[in-house]
Amino acid sequence: MCRIAAYTGPDIPLENIIVRPAHSLLEQSQHATEAKLAVNGDGFGISWYGAYETPGLYRDVLPAWADDNLINLCRMVRSHHFIAHIRASTVGETSRANCHPFTFGKWSFCHNGQIPHFKAIRRRMLAALPDYLFDAMQGTTDSEMIFLILLANGLEDDPAEAMRATLDQIGPMGEDGPTKLTCVFSDGQSLYAFRHASSGQAPSLYASGILDNGGRSLASEPLCGVALRWTEVPTDTICILTADGLTMTPLTAQAAA
Repeated sequence: MCRIAAYTGPDIPLENIIVRPAHSLLEQSQHATEAKLAVNGDGFGISWYGAYETPGLYRDVLPAWADDNLINLCRMVRSHHFIAHIRASTVGETSRANCHPFTFGKWSFCHNGQIPHFKAIRRRMLAALPDYLFDAMQGTTDSEMIFLILLANGLEDDPAEAMRATLDQIGPMGEDGPTKLTCVFSDGQSLYAFRHASSGQAPSLYASGILDNGGRSLASEPLCGVALRWTEVPTDTICILTADGLTMTPLTAQAAA
């Protein structure tokens, strides 16, 4: 499974989340402790917000630990709001177009998990996309499809309702196993998070308290390595994280089933 780290708060170098913590995202790329695989080496990416509404984006297919450009970028770039992702591929080949985060307009999105029956529903989901979102698709992953379907379902106006509608379109688990989704996405102002599993455990995600600099973070595994200092994001709940705090909106039992 993939690993995710995101931040909102005062401007900081990206390295303060991605590189420097004891259990940073870079450390998790080789030593994940809450995933099926300890090593996540099928590419990485960062989306960050600055002076413009649309985010900057850097993605590559190299393992995160193998690219010196990533270390230098994280040291030199500062941002008040960003999402980073390291990939362990399940659907879609290893290519830059399939690396997360995915972006469209002001939105950025990344995902950990998989839809095992994706091949069976892919054509139907493609048909549900309006032309402008169909034309925006670049890769072949279930993750990018989830993002585009969320946008089509009204992510801009109501993230919780968009997630409910998207789960309905994904449908119940198929013969190949349960659907498992952990999503982190942003409009440049707030970080949104969502976990869902049609059976069993959804991939891990935690929210920090107030960090030393006054910001807050979401991460697949606590960046300090101590889970007791972080709050586990509940399943089937839309979480909204800003510099001011964490709010949660449960989905209906029908949509979560």
